[in-house]
Amino acid sequence: MNLGKILDKVDILGIYGDVDIDIKNVEFDSRKIKKDGLFICVNGANVNGHAFINKAIDNGAKAFLINEYVQMIEGYTFIKVKDIKESMAKIASNFYNNPSKNLELIGVTGTNGKTSITTFLSQILNIDHRCGLIGTIKIYDGNCEIVSQNTTPESLDLQKALYNMLKNKCEYCSMEVSSHSLALNRIDGIDIQIGIFNNLTEDHLDFHKDLNEYRNVKEQLFYKTSKANIINIDDESGRMILDHIKDLNIPHYTYGIERDADFIAKNIEMDSNGVSYTLVTPTYEAKIRVPVPGKFTVYNTLATISACYILNISIDTIKKGLENSKGIEGRFELVKNDKGYNVIVDYAHTPDALKNILSAVKEFSKGKIITVFGCGGDRDKQKRPIMGNIVQENSDIAIITSDNPRTENPKEIINDILYGINNKINNYVVIEDRKKAIEKAISIAKKNDIVLIAGKGHETYQIIGKIKYDFDDRKIAKEIINTIDI
Repeated sequence: MNLGKILDKVDILGIYGDVDIDIKNVEFDSRKIKKDGLFICVNGANVNGHAFINKAIDNGAKAFLINEYVQMIEGYTFIKVKDIKESMAKIASNFYNNPSKNLELIGVTGTNGKTSITTFLSQILNIDHRCGLIGTIKIYDGNCEIVSQNTTPESLDLQKALYNMLKNKCEYCSMEVSSHSLALNRIDGIDIQIGIFNNLTEDHLDFHKDLNEYRNVKEQLFYKTSKANIINIDDESGRMILDHIKDLNIPHYTYGIERDADFIAKNIEMDSNGVSYTLVTPTYEAKIRVPVPGKFTVYNTLATISACYILNISIDTIKKGLENSKGIEGRFELVKNDKGYNVIVDYAHTPDALKNILSAVKEFSKGKIITVFGCGGDRDKQKRPIMGNIVQENSDIAIITSDNPRTENPKEIINDILYGINNKINNYVVIEDRKKAIEKAISIAKKNDIVLIAGKGHETYQIIGKIKYDFDDRKIAKEIINTIDI
C-alpha cells in the first residue's frame, strides 16, 4: 500500500524522505518488521522503540513513525507525529482497510465479567454464523486461536485480527474493551455496533488516579457505538453512565435483577451445577438454564442475551448456546479428578470478583471453604487489604500466598494484604510459595470441603521479577491430587 494512503488523516508534524513508496507491512516490534516495512517507534513503559531503528532497518524497514528526535538517514522516510498511539490507530485502520466496517462488533467493558460475556456471545453466535473473539484469554479469528498478550490488543494487532476475521468469513466479533485500550487509543478507528457495560469495582487504580477517572474512561466506549448501548442498571456506575448517555442519538437498553429493566431475570434458582431463571424481555419470556454456577452468571448471561436480542438472534439459538456452554477457561473451573476433591480455579483478582465467587461457593458448599489467594505486584495496592478482609470473612480457612509479584517483594505484598486481616481470628495462614500453598489447601481438605484457588485463573505462568515462569494453578492442583493415596 502507498505510504501516503496509509498516512491519511494522520496528524503529521513533519516528514523527511519520500512518502510515495510502497509499504508491505507495518509493525511496532522491530523483530517482526520485514522488507519494505513501516516501523512505528512506540515509546512504552519499559522499551523505547526509537532505540531499535537500526534493528528495524536490518530487518527491512524503509519508513519510520517517530515522535522524538532521531538521526535522519538518507534513503529512508521518517514521519514525525505528536501522538504515536493515536497515529498508530489511524495507520492500522488505513493499512487493513478498516475491517470493522464489515463486522457486527460487540464491545464489552466493565471490571468483572467481560471474558464470560464475550465467550457466551461467541458460543451463541457461532451456532448459525461465524464469530471472532478478542479478549483476555485468546484471540480467535474464525480459523485459529492465539494466546492474548493484553485484554484488548494494540491497535495494529487489533486491526490485523479483525482483518483476518473478515478473510475467514466472520460476520460477528465479540471483544473485551479494557480501560487501558480506551485510554491508550487502541480502539480508535474501530466501528463498534453494540456496547455493553457490566459493572465497575476498584481495579487498575495504579493506572487511573481514582474510581471516577476509571469510570469516565470506561464511559468513552458508549460514545463510539452505532447500533445500541446495553447497561447493567443494578450497578451504581452503570446508572451514572446511563444518565450521561441516555440522550445520545442511539438506542439504549438496560438489564438487571433488582431494578426495573428492559431485560430482567426472575425466579432465579442456583446450585452447584449452574443457574436457571425466567427471562423477561421487551417482547417475550423464556426459561434460561446455564451450567455455570453463581449470581454473576445471571448478570453475564443477561448482558449476552440483550445483545443477541438486538442482533435478532432467536431465543431457541440463545438457549441452545447457553445450555451447552462448557463454561469459561479459568472462570469457576472445576479441577477434574476421581478422588473426590472439590477444587475450583477462578480468575477473581478484585475485591468484588472475590466476594462474588465466594458468595457463589457458599450457595452450594456443604463443608468448609478453603481459599488460596494473593495479589499481583506492580498493581493497585489499595485493594490488597480489602481483598484480605473479604477472604477472611467469607472463608473457613484463608491461605495467603504469592500471585504474580512482578518486581515487588512478595513479602511486602502479603504484608499489605495482612492489614485487612483480623489477627485475633485464627483462620488464616501465610505460605509465600504458591505451589506449597495449594498443596496445603488440598492436604487439609476433607469430604464436602471446597478449595478455591483465586487470582490467576487461566494463566499458565507466574511473573517473578520480569520473568514468566511456567505455572498453571489447574495443573498444579491436579498433580498434587494425583500424588495423594486415598
